[in-house]
Amino acid sequence: MRNKFSLLSIVILGVNAIIGSGIFLLPNQAMKIIGPASIGVFVFDMLLVVSIAFCYAEDASLFKEDGGPYLYAKEAFGDFVGYEVGFIVWAISIIAWATMAAGLTTALGALFPVFNETLWHSLTIIVLLVGLALINILGVRMTKWLNNVVTVAKLIPLIFFVAIGLFFIKGANFTPVFPHGSYASGSFGAAAILMFYAFTGFEALVIDAKDMENPQRNLPKAIGIALGIVAVLYMLIQIVSIGILGPHLASSQAPMQDAMNQVIGPFGKYLIAVGTIVSILGIATAQSFFLPRIGAAMAENGVMPKIVGLRNKQNVPYVAMIISVILALPLALTGTFATLAQISVVSRFAQYVPTILAVLVFRRTMPDAKRSFKVPFGPVIPIFALLVSVWLLTNATLYKIIFGLGGLLIAVPFYFIGKRYRTED
Repeated sequence: MRNKFSLLSIVILGVNAIIGSGIFLLPNQAMKIIGPASIGVFVFDMLLVVSIAFCYAEDASLFKEDGGPYLYAKEAFGDFVGYEVGFIVWAISIIAWATMAAGLTTALGALFPVFNETLWHSLTIIVLLVGLALINILGVRMTKWLNNVVTVAKLIPLIFFVAIGLFFIKGANFTPVFPHGSYASGSFGAAAILMFYAFTGFEALVIDAKDMENPQRNLPKAIGIALGIVAVLYMLIQIVSIGILGPHLASSQAPMQDAMNQVIGPFGKYLIAVGTIVSILGIATAQSFFLPRIGAAMAENGVMPKIVGLRNKQNVPYVAMIISVILALPLALTGTFATLAQISVVSRFAQYVPTILAVLVFRRTMPDAKRSFKVPFGPVIPIFALLVSVWLLTNATLYKIIFGLGGLLIAVPFYFIGKRYRTED
């Protein structure tokens, strides 16, 4: 029990999984699309992500097993839907991990040009991904310690930014509310789907329930606490960024760095730059913990070869970890997956929607006595989450929808090949 994640460690893991490099760069994109009204979009996204998280929390309260959205989809809708969800979750997690590795070298290159050279660029990626894999294989205790340290370290510059920046806000920078003084049709939806990316990651918490103390009770609490911390911090960061830079925020390439440079000079700029690097390292650490466990959970439930689910003496799914590294390395080293990073929000709804629907199914098929958490107001919040999620997807371009959800089609033949193999076995 002492090696498992406590409630506090689960909360820290959740904060680390959500806060990544996006918030360091996001304020300018939001300002460019919809101006100071982007603060309202943050509120909208927060309400949506909280409603989705409530659905995850209720589903999580019913299970002690690993798998998260894969497990909920499988239990509610059968093996095929579960496999589809699991496949896309694992694939997107591997791609995201590779994206973070490449992003780390980019951030390092901004401070130390030597990392822009091909040799150092490649070595950094290899050391990061292989190193995190080895740390995970050594066991949960080391992963938990590294996660806690890195999460605290990356929160420091964000809190510093808000605490200092609040004293330099100029009220005039919040007008006009919309760019050019008027609302442009479709800009709210475009900003909402872009900024929603900053809140993603909370869903990873439910993937590895076995390594957590009392997961049926602690996971729902941890999801709510982690999202509350992140939502407040994000809104304050956006307010401070607008308050300091005003209309110049829209054209800034590194908004938080530019804001700190403006109010306290180079020290603030470099502190935020270091925070960006630490943040990427932190979320890469969290991702390395989650991503092999979804593959292992599928193997343990019989929809992937059993070898994928093999665990070592530390109860770590080392085969799934090795597979994840092998697939992530070429992606990170070639960088050809950059476009997929932009459509990751769309792809995540392949797990959000089944998880939301699973709440309604489980309420008919499982007794309330099994739940340690139940979403309030009956079906209102799940239905709200479902309808708004569908609306948000309608604001994505056809290109992003095709590539974001294309993995579901790619997974189909692998499912039937695997099913035939299992039947023969």
